[in-house]
Amino acid sequence: MRFSRVFGFGTALTLVLIGRGTADQTDLKIPKTWDEEALAGWQVPLAAPEGQPHLLTGEEFYRLPELKIYKSYPVYAPGREPAGYMDRLRSAEPELAFDPSRLRSEEDWVRAGEIVFDAPVTISKIETPSYFTDARWFRDHNVPYAKDGTVPFYSYVVREKGKVEIGTLSCGNCHSRVLPGGIVIKGTQGNFPRAQANAYTMRALRPTVGDTLGLKILRSVLLHDFGTPWLKDDLDKRLDSLSLDDMIDGFDATPAGVTPCHDSSLFSPVQVPDLIGVKERKYLDHTGHMLHRDIGDLMRFSAYVQGNTVAGFGNFRLPAPVAGFAFEERMSDAQLFALARYLYSLQPPPNPNRPSALSAAGEQIFRREGCGDCHTPPLFTNNTLTPARGFIPPPEHLTKYAITPVNVATDPALALITRKGTGYYKVPSLRGVWRRGPFEHNGSIATLEDWFDPARLQEDYVPTGFKGIRSQRRAVKGHEFGLRLVPEEKKALIAFLRTL
Repeated sequence: MRFSRVFGFGTALTLVLIGRGTADQTDLKIPKTWDEEALAGWQVPLAAPEGQPHLLTGEEFYRLPELKIYKSYPVYAPGREPAGYMDRLRSAEPELAFDPSRLRSEEDWVRAGEIVFDAPVTISKIETPSYFTDARWFRDHNVPYAKDGTVPFYSYVVREKGKVEIGTLSCGNCHSRVLPGGIVIKGTQGNFPRAQANAYTMRALRPTVGDTLGLKILRSVLLHDFGTPWLKDDLDKRLDSLSLDDMIDGFDATPAGVTPCHDSSLFSPVQVPDLIGVKERKYLDHTGHMLHRDIGDLMRFSAYVQGNTVAGFGNFRLPAPVAGFAFEERMSDAQLFALARYLYSLQPPPNPNRPSALSAAGEQIFRREGCGDCHTPPLFTNNTLTPARGFIPPPEHLTKYAITPVNVATDPALALITRKGTGYYKVPSLRGVWRRGPFEHNGSIATLEDWFDPARLQEDYVPTGFKGIRSQRRAVKGHEFGLRLVPEEKKALIAFLRTL
């Protein structure tokens, strides 16, 4: 069983507890992922100097076994599975799906990269009860699925003939979105309620596990993956005061498109980023933690988010993870290269929002209000970092990194008191906002209309996205641009944004 931090909590806890074309060969040369010279200048330092991450050495990284990618099969929504489908899967032979020796052209690598994108890295036996077979859970959580009845967020895997397993964590698990009409878009901010699926699994296991052991395991995992004991304001010290119900409710409070991913916190999850257009981005992660100078950097970032490339932070060495929760393998350089080529190839889906007189008026407002200073066309980002509230960039950063010295006063928790805490937020692109949501770096706001509602600045506001643990009301402050527009102007501005 492999596990990437808290992404795959549910399935891991279950196991614990119970010649085709030609191309420029220079362009297709596979970089070395864990190149120590490239790694030396790759990360923007954390704001807290005592918490700088210690990455694995190249020798340690390449000592990890390579991930084997098996052919996977679609999972159907409850009631949509064809008759005899599981019997056919049980008769299938195990088949490896990634073979770099057969890849010649750019098209070959892109197709192989899509296989890597969809390949689950956590695979476990199918248990009951399970959210992926629970029709009521699907209805209650509005789980979307494709028009052919398949659920694009996870898959079945056959690694041994006669044995069908479930793969619940892949790139596509977080970065796939089903649009109205059952159209599947890969690479964008996803809309599968992943954290809520974990909450379902935790509740289902409670009668077997018991609250005492369940709480101990969950606290251990979260502290291992999120704890920042070198900080005075360690977010995860709050875990000591939470019951198992509180923690499970915290996962349930995290909507689709938001996740407590690696190095963040259950108290400060992150909005799943849109990867369409990532080739044009200069910084990776919401806090701009990693530079994106070339395809090798995207490969390094993909390896990093699998969760087994950091030995510790400052003087804090990561404790041994709970058995079954360590991601034991790494993607090979070829797999990471193929994945990066695929991500670079992604194109936005057709936008149903056509330009109109209303959106043209909104474009004029966009220009008049100076939105383009940070969200600069045609990328609709200036590809810079902005300092979080309370952070003053060191003088050497002003020449080393691209910084817009404007503090937009959003909640600084992710940027200052998590393992992602560089002190900055990157300026996001506004391209494709029509297909995205929730918004803000922790997904507190469900829609653009909510974002331009000045009521969100009030302390008694009920966030329409991520609400928080033990909290229903809190202000969503910051980025007040546009809040003072009259209703007609807001409507026009939103119409323009939805055409991007």
